[in-house]
Amino acid sequence: MGLGNSPFPFSPPSDPPPPKKKRAPNPQGLAEFYHPGKEYNVRVASRYFKGPELLVDLQDYDYSLDMWSLGAMFAGMVLRREPFFYGHDNYDQLVKIARVLGTDALHAYLQKYGIELDPQLEALVGRHQRKPYQRFVTPENAHLANAEALDFLDGLLKYDHAERLTAKEAMAHAYFAPVRAAEEAARKASAAGGGGGGGS
Repeated sequence: MGLGNSPFPFSPPSDPPPPKKKRAPNPQGLAEFYHPGKEYNVRVASRYFKGPELLVDLQDYDYSLDMWSLGAMFAGMVLRREPFFYGHDNYDQLVKIARVLGTDALHAYLQKYGIELDPQLEALVGRHQRKPYQRFVTPENAHLANAEALDFLDGLLKYDHAERLTAKEAMAHAYFAPVRAAEEAARKASAAGGGGGGGS
């Protein structure tokens, strides 16, 4: 799940409140290492990039939350629709997600983790079929939203945080093959250029 043993802290853009007190968001942000079984504040991250776990009050989230946020930002960039999930409040944010990912997968996720939605939120979410990302491809974004990009997006935007790509898996995805090829070519060129002998 998540980044596993990554040394990098997850950094949503606001501080959690200290015990029994409320605290204004800190522009410096929150840097936190995650520990299995520990519960965390769900009042983190900008609304448009909040993962489903935050929106359903699942407090024992982990680094995989970052991968959802990456997916939400990536969707906005390649599909030219920023933000991709444009909720007016946290309830509406989950509604916007459900209209794309569908409610069958949402209910399976809730059942797996023993989560019950607030009745008002459940009524707002309603019932929706999953929309394939190809439906968001237009002549204006087709040059960005290729098959590899949409597959990468699908691996990030999962309700279940345990099913999302890890950072290591994301970096190994076919979407980044051109980057890896360019790096390898640069490495070989550097090695070849540095292999010459000295001057007279």
